[in-house]
Amino acid sequence: MGRPTERRGDRPTIVADQGGDVAFDGVDFMAFDSLLSEEERLTRDTVRQFVEDEVLPIIADHFQKGKFPAHLLPQMAELGLFGANLKGYGAAGVNNVAYGLMMQELERGDSGIRSFASVQGGLVMYPIHTFGSEAQKRRYLPELVSARLVGCYGLTEADAGSDPGSMRTHAVADGTSYILNGSKMWITNGSIADVAIVWAKLDGIVHGFIVERDTRGFETREIDNKFSLRASVTSELFFDDCRIPKENLLPHTAGLKSALMCLTQARYGIAWGAIGAAMGCYEEARSYAGERIQFGQPIAGFQLTQQKLALMLTEITKAQFMTLQLGRLKDAGKARHFHVSMAKRNNVYWALEIARMARELLGASGIVDEYHAMRHALNLESVKTYEGTHEVHTLILGEHITGIAAYGGRQ
Repeated sequence: MGRPTERRGDRPTIVADQGGDVAFDGVDFMAFDSLLSEEERLTRDTVRQFVEDEVLPIIADHFQKGKFPAHLLPQMAELGLFGANLKGYGAAGVNNVAYGLMMQELERGDSGIRSFASVQGGLVMYPIHTFGSEAQKRRYLPELVSARLVGCYGLTEADAGSDPGSMRTHAVADGTSYILNGSKMWITNGSIADVAIVWAKLDGIVHGFIVERDTRGFETREIDNKFSLRASVTSELFFDDCRIPKENLLPHTAGLKSALMCLTQARYGIAWGAIGAAMGCYEEARSYAGERIQFGQPIAGFQLTQQKLALMLTEITKAQFMTLQLGRLKDAGKARHFHVSMAKRNNVYWALEIARMARELLGASGIVDEYHAMRHALNLESVKTYEGTHEVHTLILGEHITGIAAYGGRQ
């Protein structure tokens, strides 16, 4: 890959390999690239080549075996992929559009790879960066940037998914510590995490706590037998009278809003990532349709095939421009959570539809791991559900449109 990063001060600066060719040219029907800065394009192309060289050759095997490719973490850290849109503490400090393009390319490889980066940056580093003390930032952020520490985010519970305010995990003050009890479910990176950002009620108010792996009473259990996100670690977390030092409370969190702000950061990355998965499926289907001969001609010459490809390309193009504008709004400090909900809801929905259509065009070949569409479709079934279900994002938009909250049927 040539030289993936240069150092400016204490942070990696991402640059593309000027001498190599990237096998995947992207999907650019309406000159999308012309709206990107040179740095944004170079950042994307560097991650794109990393995915070509390091992710795609191995990901099917890891997916089949249900194993996360942890050997990629040092390279991902060297590329500055963790917390890349944060400032200081060794983070790359790129703008939100460049960060989104990174997530796009990672998910073109696999949703599990992008999920790791989203959790590490958006759900672990972001809350420490935003709600933590200076001592917490200095202790944890450089280690998370470099992936010397792996993090996870403990919000969801078995009975508190779309309704996190009903969480049962709680903490009580005890001298110089807090005693934490409860459990969390469906936690990405949980079993391999060195540090967890755990949300719990303290005197009835939700707060964030930093819980380290070796804390007595903290245990994890990996969730096996998944059909989706098989190249990602998914776990349960258990807290049994865990004694947490008071200095491990995130001091600037107070209420569920803080936890939801973290989810907005992760959802933003998902909106971009889904475009990458859709691109990969579209290009795979388009290429296959040009080569697969039936009734004496390539199936690309049939009307129904062209209809599918036209729909795929149209929805990818629409998602690109909406999400680019979202990134520009975010960089200007004008993006709101409902903007992110629209992009996450739309892009994941269409990425999943595109993956399914691609599998249809591939026919029987689409169910073997020589091709990627089926794996993307399986992954996207989870992506459509996590970080706010499709229905929850519909209601977020509905509340913004009407001024009436309809969650749980409330009027």
